[in-house]
Amino acid sequence: MINSWLTQKDQTYVKPRSWLASIHIDGFLFLGLLLLLTTGLITIYSASGGDLNVTKHHAIRILIALGLMVAFAQIPPRKLALITPWVFLLGILMLIAVIVFGDMGKGAQRWLDLGFIRFQPSEIMKLALPMMLAWLFAYSRYPAHPARYIVGLFIVGLTAGLIVIQPDLGTSILIAMSGLFVLFFAGLPWKMIIGALVSLAIAIPIVWNFLHGYQKQRVLTFLDPESDPLGAGYHIIQSKIAIGSGGLEGKGFMGSTQAHLDFLPESTTDFIFSVFAEEFGLIGVILLLTLYSLVLLRGLYIAYRAKEPFNRLVAASLTMTLFVYISVNIGMVSGLLPVVGLPLPLISYGGSSMVTLMISFGILMSIHTHKKLLSN
Repeated sequence: MINSWLTQKDQTYVKPRSWLASIHIDGFLFLGLLLLLTTGLITIYSASGGDLNVTKHHAIRILIALGLMVAFAQIPPRKLALITPWVFLLGILMLIAVIVFGDMGKGAQRWLDLGFIRFQPSEIMKLALPMMLAWLFAYSRYPAHPARYIVGLFIVGLTAGLIVIQPDLGTSILIAMSGLFVLFFAGLPWKMIIGALVSLAIAIPIVWNFLHGYQKQRVLTFLDPESDPLGAGYHIIQSKIAIGSGGLEGKGFMGSTQAHLDFLPESTTDFIFSVFAEEFGLIGVILLLTLYSLVLLRGLYIAYRAKEPFNRLVAASLTMTLFVYISVNIGMVSGLLPVVGLPLPLISYGGSSMVTLMISFGILMSIHTHKKLLSN
């Protein structure tokens, strides 16, 4: 089935309804992204104490990421499917290269330095893993053979395991989640899901013994942050103070005392949601979550409307992965989840994570607009 889809020739295009559609950009999704990116830029300006250099650097990254999104939106989904296995294989080789001769930074060996660029191969796997699994399951009609699920679980375990070694437990869990979403949407039997959950519960005491000291401390701090208020629990306590002091309407733009008086750590990156909540209050938080919800619903709509299995699995997985990223970051800074060092999507300062996200939106737009533009 997929062979005929992959090898079909380009069909005649019908006239697009708008100039955005003519360049394969979904207008609704694009508007939501622009609003979120603008919100992030404004919040970064405030969190950095009005530092124009920091804001300018982030604005440049936004422009680069938007350019990549537009570029990937031009690639027809079937061409992405054709190169998916090779990209995944390249990603696995780079993860192995990181373990052998990767670059150290902040106590972890997560980067490859090629001289002209330094990057984390795990960022590539955020896209390559769900696309590889979608490619694997798109070969057959549902439900797929049980052996294919076992192969899928092996691929997920291999990828997550190589990232855990770096060590980067937070990213490995999130990437594994993106792969498990594909398996779930591909019809993973409930018996296997329950079996995996039981196995995970049994393995927790064993995994605990292999965690690094700082990883154990994060879990213990999550369970009782007040046990060490000036040490390990300091970050999360200050974050909750910032969120709570925002109240209903917030302290206003540039009014975050927790960030400006240097009580709140990582205020432009992982804990930027706390700054936003302190300045714009509960009303601002509701508006931000509404924006996120609209983007997520559009992604799920694109997945629902996709005809080919590969497109549907990729669109659904990328959308649900974004949902997990948002939930984990907000849960982390609110004290509902352990701190895992994850930025708030489209809001936090940073380049590599934003680039990966915007490329995933480019793929989503490609799936939607190429389908609409192709004639019968």
